[in-house]
Amino acid sequence: MTKITTCLWFDGQAEDAANFYASVFPDSTVTAIHRAPADYPAGKAGDVLTVEFTVCGQSFVGLNAGGGNPFTNAVSFQIFTDDQAETDRYWNAIVSNGGTESACSWCRDRYGLAWQIVPRVLTTAMASPDPAVAKRAMQAMMTMRKIDIAAIEAAVAGEDAA
Repeated sequence: MTKITTCLWFDGQAEDAANFYASVFPDSTVTAIHRAPADYPAGKAGDVLTVEFTVCGQSFVGLNAGGGNPFTNAVSFQIFTDDQAETDRYWNAIVSNGGTESACSWCRDRYGLAWQIVPRVLTTAMASPDPAVAKRAMQAMMTMRKIDIAAIEAAVAGEDAA
C-alpha cells in the first residue's frame, strides 16, 4: 500500500470514470471496487462507494460522495506526450467522449476533471535558455487549444507556421 494517494470526489460516476481512464492511458487499471456496507448520504448499502485505480502508474481512489463539489481548474492532470499522434490520441479520447476543449493544452473530461495534454517539445521550448525561443514557443501555444507540435517547432525555429 502506498503512503499517499489522491482521492477524487465523484457524483456517482467513480467506477465509470476509472474504467474510462484505464481504457485511455497506458499503465492504467482498475484495481478494486468497494461497496458501501451501509446507507450513506449519497447512496445505499451495496452501491459502489470507492474505486481504486491507477492512471499512468499513479494511484487514485474515486469516491462516490454525491454532488456539490465539482472539480475546478485548481487541480489538473498533466499528461506529457512524445509526438503528435500520442497528443491527438489522448486529446481526442477526452474531448470526443463528452469532454470539452479549452486553451493552451487544457481540456476537461465528461466527469469534470481538467487535463493538460502537453507535448514534451513544448515544455522543452518554454524552458529554453534562449529567452526569444521560449517567448516564441509561448506565443504559439497561446493561440492553440490542442497543441500542434509542428507549429511549436516552427515557432522555435523562428518560422511562421503555415
